[in-house]
Amino acid sequence: MSFKLPDLPYDFGALEPHIDAKTMEIHHDKHHGGYTTKLNAAVETENISSSNIEEILANVSKYSTDVRNNGGGYYNHNLFWEILNPNGGGNPTGDLGKAIESTFGSYEKFKDEFSKAAASRFGSGWAWLVNENGKLKIGSTANQDSPLMDISDFKGKPIIGLDVWEHAYYLKYQNRRPEYIEAFFNIINWEKANELFKA
Repeated sequence: MSFKLPDLPYDFGALEPHIDAKTMEIHHDKHHGGYTTKLNAAVETENISSSNIEEILANVSKYSTDVRNNGGGYYNHNLFWEILNPNGGGNPTGDLGKAIESTFGSYEKFKDEFSKAAASRFGSGWAWLVNENGKLKIGSTANQDSPLMDISDFKGKPIIGLDVWEHAYYLKYQNRRPEYIEAFFNIINWEKANELFKA
């Protein structure tokens, strides 16, 4: 049972002007495609019988660096495409909106804390909003590590993940990561984030 590269739920150019079409094409087809291909090769080499990526990540300490890096890259990007939406942005709604208000004090305070986590991640990695046993937390992981991994020092069930690898933004924003982070808030799919929070 091999892992498949999911189709984007929108066109490459749908997130303009926040994320450009060329970046989306390269990011999805080449980077996510590469993680998918290498994950399948690693899973085959190591005779991993599970086809559940969350299960594999939860036990990633048993496997090679190839499984860790490519399994993380595969899962993280699957989530990333889903929590972006051309008609996204605005304030969070529903149960997640209420939980953000009560945990962080306001949406603006949440934005500040999330932006700091994304901007201060040294080198490549991800910023996250996670649900840990019913509590919302913000943090970051290096490289393609995921909060689902048993080896991660930041744990929880991902609700929102922001890719801060340079390949996610460099064509448009160059070294201006804070501008990319600010643009991200205009395309967050709060409906999907709510689903993940409730699940």
